[in-house]
Amino acid sequence: MVRRNSDPPTAQAADDPTTSPLFSLSFAKGIALLAAFGPDRPSMNLPEMAAAAGMSKSAAQRFAYTLEVLGFLRKDPDSKRYSLTPRIFELGFRYLMVDALVERANPYLLDLNRTISETVNLGEPYGTDIIYVARFATHLSTSVHMPLGRRLPMFCTSVGRAWLAAMPQDYARELLQASNREKYTPNTVTDVEQLMDLLAEAREQGYAYANGEYYRGDLNLGVAVYDAQGRPAAGVNISAPSGRWTLPRMKRELAPTLMQVCRLISTTPPTPSAAAPFRLGYGVKPTTL
Repeated sequence: MVRRNSDPPTAQAADDPTTSPLFSLSFAKGIALLAAFGPDRPSMNLPEMAAAAGMSKSAAQRFAYTLEVLGFLRKDPDSKRYSLTPRIFELGFRYLMVDALVERANPYLLDLNRTISETVNLGEPYGTDIIYVARFATHLSTSVHMPLGRRLPMFCTSVGRAWLAAMPQDYARELLQASNREKYTPNTVTDVEQLMDLLAEAREQGYAYANGEYYRGDLNLGVAVYDAQGRPAAGVNISAPSGRWTLPRMKRELAPTLMQVCRLISTTPPTPSAAAPFRLGYGVKPTTL
């Protein structure tokens, strides 16, 4: 269920998993402290950390010390400010090592990238967003930087629309209504009914598209990928700049290839020889956390 701001408080409380006796509030606060760091807060002192994570200064001090001992935070000896360490990557990288869909898709994504010479991404849904979990970038010039782990709004991205189009219509509408439909560029479609029309078009055509709706000049096509049970699990998109392509040309020349690749990802595991290069280094025993 997608929780909406319009839900009555009683409904929200009944559906709130944080009220379960199994929920560890202390652990959640530690995660919140790590999540408080970002581009706008690359380093913080204890009072700033407490405010950003919504906890007392003493709690922030305990969590910061623990995370520093574990190697996830570093403390500058002069300024007393904390910042993340590269060990944070270890947590995210573990997901890439164990996600069967990433392993299954990588060889196909690489082949597609080499065939069309444009950027190819695999995105998985999380709430109202899409998280990019695999990426093969173009060797040509591009103005869009999309690192792994980047979250983008589902409503205005082709991969998000492709996944939504594969979901039941009532669920798709509910998720769109729950989304913060910000107008990122002049082209961003924010009206729910217009978005539902785009999803209907995607279902009919077999692919979704977005025309510079999050990044200006970024054209992209998206197609859903399904799991072994036939459920929509993710989506693949092709991202290309308007300086090299027009949207009609992408639809005509790239959409059929993208749909074929996504059918293969959904139905046909890669051969062992194709998958082998992506497993190099994964056999190393991970460091104990």
